Amino acid sequence: MDILGWKWAGVVGNGGMLLTGTFVRTIDEKQRIAVPKPVRESLGFPDQKTLYLAPGTDGCIQLFPEDVFSALAVQVGRNSPTGQDVRAFSRMFYARAQRVEIDRQGRLRVPVELAEFGRLAKEVVLLGVRDHLELWNRDQWDAYLMEIQPRYDEIAESAFDGSATVIPPAAETATRSSQGAGDQTNDPAELRPSRPR
Repeated sequence: MDILGWKWAGVVGNGGMLLTGTFVRTIDEKQRIAVPKPVRESLGFPDQKTLYLAPGTDGCIQLFPEDVFSALAVQVGRNSPTGQDVRAFSRMFYARAQRVEIDRQGRLRVPVELAEFGRLAKEVVLLGVRDHLELWNRDQWDAYLMEIQPRYDEIAESAFDGSATVIPPAAETATRSSQGAGDQTNDPAELRPSRPR
């Protein structure tokens, strides 16, 4: 996905674990939500309990594991700081991003400013989105889904535009081994499967 000139497809972290699933959650009076066990396990909890919450797109709040957030910062840093969109994004994103920890009961507290940004109500939806999570107001998520779902096939075709092929895991490992550890890259083109012809 191209956002302000950089490809988020290149941001890989979390030990290669995919974050998936849709979970309806309730926010308590202290702005806490329970993180589902499958998500905690994918994040590596309790060893890895830090998440960065930040304003997302389409009205959601994004939750990044620490390694993914760091990789994103490196990627944003590769863009010219003189670009108006880069400066604006950096200010809006990083000024509101906050570090939180999942507590021993598997809960995290959503900072008030971000809860207001996401218009979070009592019921929210937590989504696994490959390398990060998204937190949505349930009504907003339902409306978004109703709008987007009928175009799923069209969106999928556009997302997998055929410009690259998937490298099978065995071939990818062999390729990286032959390149040497210093030559490894996270080329976004390698991460997108091609459209069947």
